Amino acid sequence: MCGIVAYIGEKNAYPILIKGLHRLEYRGYDSAGLALLQDKVNVMKTKGKVSRLEEFCEDKDTSGTVGIAHTRWATHGEPNEQNAHPHMSNDKKMALIHNGIIENYQVLKAELLKRGYEFESNTDTEVLIHLIEDIKKQHANMQLSEAIRLALTQVVGTYGIVVVSIDDPNTIIAAKKGSPLIVGIGEDEFYVASDGSAIVEYTKRVVYLKDGEMAIIRKGEDLHLKTIEDKKITPYVQELEINLTQLEKGDFEHYMLKEIYEQPNSIADSMRGRLNVKKEVVSLGGIIEYEETILRARRIIIVACGTSYHAGLIAEYMFEELVRTPVEVEYASEFIYRDPIIYEDDVVIAISQSGETADTLAAVNLAKTKGATVLGVCNVVGSSIARATHAGSFTHAGTEIGVASTKAFTAQVTVLTLMALCLAKRKGKISRTEYYEMIAELEKIPEKVKYTLQTDALAKEIAMYIKDSRNALYLGRKYNFPIALEGALKLKEISYIHAEGYPAAEMKHGPIALIDEEMPVIVVATDGDIYQKVISNIEEVKSRKGKIISIVTAGDVEVKKLSDYVIEIPETLEMFIPFLAIIPLQLLAYHTAVLRGCNVDQPRNLAKSVTVE
Repeated sequence: MCGIVAYIGEKNAYPILIKGLHRLEYRGYDSAGLALLQDKVNVMKTKGKVSRLEEFCEDKDTSGTVGIAHTRWATHGEPNEQNAHPHMSNDKKMALIHNGIIENYQVLKAELLKRGYEFESNTDTEVLIHLIEDIKKQHANMQLSEAIRLALTQVVGTYGIVVVSIDDPNTIIAAKKGSPLIVGIGEDEFYVASDGSAIVEYTKRVVYLKDGEMAIIRKGEDLHLKTIEDKKITPYVQELEINLTQLEKGDFEHYMLKEIYEQPNSIADSMRGRLNVKKEVVSLGGIIEYEETILRARRIIIVACGTSYHAGLIAEYMFEELVRTPVEVEYASEFIYRDPIIYEDDVVIAISQSGETADTLAAVNLAKTKGATVLGVCNVVGSSIARATHAGSFTHAGTEIGVASTKAFTAQVTVLTLMALCLAKRKGKISRTEYYEMIAELEKIPEKVKYTLQTDALAKEIAMYIKDSRNALYLGRKYNFPIALEGALKLKEISYIHAEGYPAAEMKHGPIALIDEEMPVIVVATDGDIYQKVISNIEEVKSRKGKIISIVTAGDVEVKKLSDYVIEIPETLEMFIPFLAIIPLQLLAYHTAVLRGCNVDQPRNLAKSVTVE
């Protein structure tokens, strides 16, 4: 996902813009650029990292109190200087930065070419700045904000844009549809950003733009908001819920490792105020008024992408076992295109760390048009999914900088577990004794996760063994199957080793053909009612000379005998094993990537939040 930061005030804009771009680096990008209003629109941009942009700007004029800046994640056009943002109008009086995709850009571009406009890039974005210029030319003395508004009425797609013009040097215009954008309010100054992390050290007073809204920001004036339909809006100022210390690595080499180690706290924070073992209460305030609706639901449909999808798979097991309601888990990216059957008495749960995942947001909107009740599980207050859903529960993982999700995953599983337990009690599907045993054990999970982090050194040792592998296989059954999927995804994401997760019993239906002495097979083989069946699956791998790395319950004997490497985790209830089993798999992926010299926090080709379809 691209990053946006802008400033207008009395300070020198350049240091604020550069620091903001550094704050946004975790989102993934391939080029960076900025524009400063001086006696002209001074644009500077480069391919590569923000540090390279800084080097490029060292001997340039970086004065100016109004500026916009951008990190680009390529969609239309390869990563290079020409395609980097900002993009300028043909008359060089305006500059624009853009997150999102203009779907009808080819039609618009063809018309603009006929009118004599020249294009310097291969992006869809450049079409928009030329369209704004064309509208201004057709209407003498038209204000910049009005030209932008009219241009946006012709655009099909998603956008978060910020525009500046030398003809209106004390103004910044921002607009949003489907791509996050916030306006920060300071003392006689304003900030615009796609993520609060870029501006949190300057202000915590923010306005979250909604889809179809524009912000007209002028020096010396209050913030003005209106819709693309030209309806005025009163700004709603909120407190930015980001802790600046979360944006620093501290003593850790990488954000990912820091966030792995933060999980005892993030899990506990996601339970806080919701779980009271003494009073035998589990309560999620965000869904209280919808509990009866959920309990009467024909079925629950969970929509998510990536790691959030795996959290949804764990929730499927929990909801069906505890609440006895049918559950379907769908990739949001496929759900919206296959004309799904959705009933009015369905409940749809959308899971997204950022709350901005484009495919998941599209699934939310589709479900709402069908009359379903839609709940959200997000980590970001004010995010698009949080606003679009009928209700929901926030995770309290805190800001997650590492692209490969770790603490956000376990926080999602925490909230979904609380939801399942709350509904199970309300529905009377579990006894009081079972319920109390579960919530008492859940309360212990943060401490058990803390203990499991002691497997770090062993995970690093095993990473030495698998770091040169080209492939890896992850196996698990029941609650451990989604953990096998998530473990494989982590290895793929950051070490670039091809890995696949499978239900252990499915191995003999095809994947077993891949197994030889070169193939590491990571098996989640913890204690449970299918323990012996998993042992049989391990035997099948062992007989074909596969190298076994096992995650087992402390004190295990049988699996140890069959394994080349063993990592022990504390004993817990079967449905809570994912909280513990994922920890060594996260550490294994992390250390493998470090040993392979990979960029752990910013893996190639990946963005933290995918806000385009």
